[in-house]
Amino acid sequence: MQPLLSNLKVLDLSRILAGPWASQILADLGADVIKVERPGQGDDTRSWGPPFLKDEEGQDTKDGAYFIATNRGKRSITLDLQTPEGQALVKELCRDADVVLENYKVGTLARMGLDYDTLSKINPRLVYCSVTGFGQTGPRAAEPAYDFLIQAMGGLMSVTGERDDKPGGGPQKVGVPIVDLTTGVYAALGIVAALLRRAQTGQGEYIDVAMLDVQVGLLANQAMNFLLGNKVPRRTGTAHPNIQPQRTFACADGDIVIVVGNDGQFATLCDMLGRPELAQDPRYITNSQRVRNQDTLDPILDAIFVTQPRAHWLAALKKAGVPAGSINTVPEVFEDPQVVHRAMLRRLPHPAAGSVPQVMNPLRFGSAALRADAAPPLLGQHTADVLAELGLSAEQIQDYRDRKII
Repeated sequence: MQPLLSNLKVLDLSRILAGPWASQILADLGADVIKVERPGQGDDTRSWGPPFLKDEEGQDTKDGAYFIATNRGKRSITLDLQTPEGQALVKELCRDADVVLENYKVGTLARMGLDYDTLSKINPRLVYCSVTGFGQTGPRAAEPAYDFLIQAMGGLMSVTGERDDKPGGGPQKVGVPIVDLTTGVYAALGIVAALLRRAQTGQGEYIDVAMLDVQVGLLANQAMNFLLGNKVPRRTGTAHPNIQPQRTFACADGDIVIVVGNDGQFATLCDMLGRPELAQDPRYITNSQRVRNQDTLDPILDAIFVTQPRAHWLAALKKAGVPAGSINTVPEVFEDPQVVHRAMLRRLPHPAAGSVPQVMNPLRFGSAALRADAAPPLLGQHTADVLAELGLSAEQIQDYRDRKII
């Protein structure tokens, strides 16, 4: 089966995480992604370690875990974009490119003559996506941003973490760079949407994706809780602000998560616990009442769950049909039979390490394949190949190399 985007060429000028995450999605879908990196240094994330990928002799390579997580399926070339020759080569690559993806500071590529207005004159069908912290307009447009900063500014940390009146209370960031990753997903979605319209009109598009915009959008139900309820959302630990009981519960030997999604599931839970009267109690009979009276319901449930070990409750909850699960460590995630069955962890051939582990794209199609044959590239691994495709001779390529343009 052919990957869905196997006819597309993407020129990826981005680095760090949000942009490369978007281009990795496109690569997984089959696009030919050409990743442009700085000569001698490459993407910043190559040096973000330890840990680093180890070669076949067990020695650290120069590629950190961040880079390995984010650049599968791409071809790496090195170009010095500060030079006229490097800029000219980008323009040549754009002549038959479908997509340009970049996350430079606002105005940087315009000064190099590599902005959308310039490149779209060379290729009017070009879809050009800019990913920044704050967008191309507004009072903070020129400022740099990182995921942690945006999690704080965008309200996520105000609703993440334990309550202030409990041990460990205070704002927390999410344990993965969730804004970077979600920005990458939105960028990939915007690119595909623009390509679909281009198929109808023949015209390219410019896409402006801002991390802060993405995070504000991710406030979702918490934003609407405020906008409709006129009450500032607060941190509630693992407890859901709108649905109860839905949180962690301490058992005799550790914690589990229970996710009751409706009144019927709550009645089933109460029957399983031997407390059917709780589901008929006016304080708890509906979800709205359970949310309002959580402070009295929680101690009742806590006193029950702490009497038995996790395995007992998980088996009973599964039999009753109440959604529940253990809180897995990362190693336990990859041992989970469902994760194993879905082949979310694979090893791809790598020129230095022999093979490299990869957490795969979650998309599955009935009549199309994902591309899963190319590991994250070595720095500049494909420079000669890509420039030869532009028609440069071996002598010209070596001359550029000697002058440190590539």
